[in-house]
Amino acid sequence: MKKILSAICIATFVAAFSSHAQVLANGEIDTGDANSGKKLVQTESPDAVAKRLQWWSDARFGMFIHWGLYSQWGCHYPGTNGELINGGSEHMMQHLKIPLKEYAKIANIFNPTNFNADEWVSIAKNAGMKYMVITTKHHDGFAMFNSPSSDFNIVKMTPWHRDPTKELADACAKQGLKFGVYYSLGRDWEDPDCPTKAGYRSNTWDYTNEDAKVFSRYFERKVKPQITELMTQYHPALIWFDTPEEISKAESEELVALIHKLQPDCIINSRVGNRLGDYGVQEQKIPGSGDTQPWETCMTLNGHWGYFLGDENWKSPTNVIHNLVDIISKGGNYLLNVGPTGQGIIPQGAVKDLDAVGAWMKVNGESIYGTSASPMTNTPSWGRVTKKMGYVAQDTTTNGTYAKPLAQTNLYLHIFNWPKDSKLIMPEMRMTTSLAGAGPCVAEFTAHLLANKTDLKLTKQYATGVVTNQNAGMGVVTIDLPSKPLDPIDTVVVLEQKWYLILD
Repeated sequence: MKKILSAICIATFVAAFSSHAQVLANGEIDTGDANSGKKLVQTESPDAVAKRLQWWSDARFGMFIHWGLYSQWGCHYPGTNGELINGGSEHMMQHLKIPLKEYAKIANIFNPTNFNADEWVSIAKNAGMKYMVITTKHHDGFAMFNSPSSDFNIVKMTPWHRDPTKELADACAKQGLKFGVYYSLGRDWEDPDCPTKAGYRSNTWDYTNEDAKVFSRYFERKVKPQITELMTQYHPALIWFDTPEEISKAESEELVALIHKLQPDCIINSRVGNRLGDYGVQEQKIPGSGDTQPWETCMTLNGHWGYFLGDENWKSPTNVIHNLVDIISKGGNYLLNVGPTGQGIIPQGAVKDLDAVGAWMKVNGESIYGTSASPMTNTPSWGRVTKKMGYVAQDTTTNGTYAKPLAQTNLYLHIFNWPKDSKLIMPEMRMTTSLAGAGPCVAEFTAHLLANKTDLKLTKQYATGVVTNQNAGMGVVTIDLPSKPLDPIDTVVVLEQKWYLILD
């Protein structure tokens, strides 16, 4: 294998699978979750779930990392003639039907001496990301952590003998990021008892009798011990399950109970299976109208999850920032993926992109962190809106017609497309309302540019025409903008809406 590394020759492997390994022939994302997209079943009070999710809901932006043995040659594998065969993705073990004994030999040379946990976490932090999720076991079944219950792990089998999960957990704690772990639940090509529907994602080349596989044996022998290890050795704030496949409802419930017994505040995503978990997952897509339940979009920065040799098709900083704002304006989180190399390096193309995103976040982070979905019924043609609520203690001191403000809402107007007339129109703005325990209130508006705090002139106009219950107290706010945007990617205007009690 070392000879192959010294004279890399890439062969194009013609196969019937896409470079996006999780996409089925019909174009749908292959999540391995029969309940994907369905409303979650909550076994706790909404307040308990919201409390556990609080940091996650405030964070909004995280880094996903796919890293494993498949990274060694960038999701390629040495052929018998010395050429590297295209394995398509981090699923290359299945795509190429590599026997387990041969696949395991990659561990003999997997020696990522350039890995630096502090550097990886710094890249995420500088990009404005607030949490990190690392693949601790992908579908190949290889543990990227020190797993006492399975020798098929990075500490035992590689010449490196280090635990990157521990090092990343420590680096995240040191730099103030939340740490999470990914775990492939219903796909494991190392274990003989991990079936999938009709064997379509199973290891059928080493373990040919799909009918003889019993998921519960794998669940007891490998899943529960390793989840216990992850919880007790690394204390993650979040566990990101993938591909629940054949797990039963009782087993999903048992897994949730085990995690919360060991760590009550640990967040669990919906791919624990059977409509359980704290939040839903959208993969490689942004829903048109968001969701009423907490949700997150996970997305690649280029065309693959794991490092793929030759893939330099990076999303532009504009694309990443617009995706981030679009997702948050619909109430979601953005988990953006990078795939480090087999040497332990996050590719420079990814770092360059993330640095540019971070520069924007340093100026505009207030419009991202701790914000919620847009209150607007329709998506504006000029961009997106995020919202942040704030309250002021009631004060009966008079100020002309009104008392001091009782409440305040900040709307962050993200302008992707600068209006030609430099006038930003905000329809559907409530001008009057009644606050519980206070009485009738009226809104006063001010606006400024977030980047330099420059005040902007605005005018407001009450709705005209027939007044109904739906449009009563509504109006339009028009903001006069500078002639040119401060940032061509996304200039943010802060529209402050303060509520005053109307005095008799």
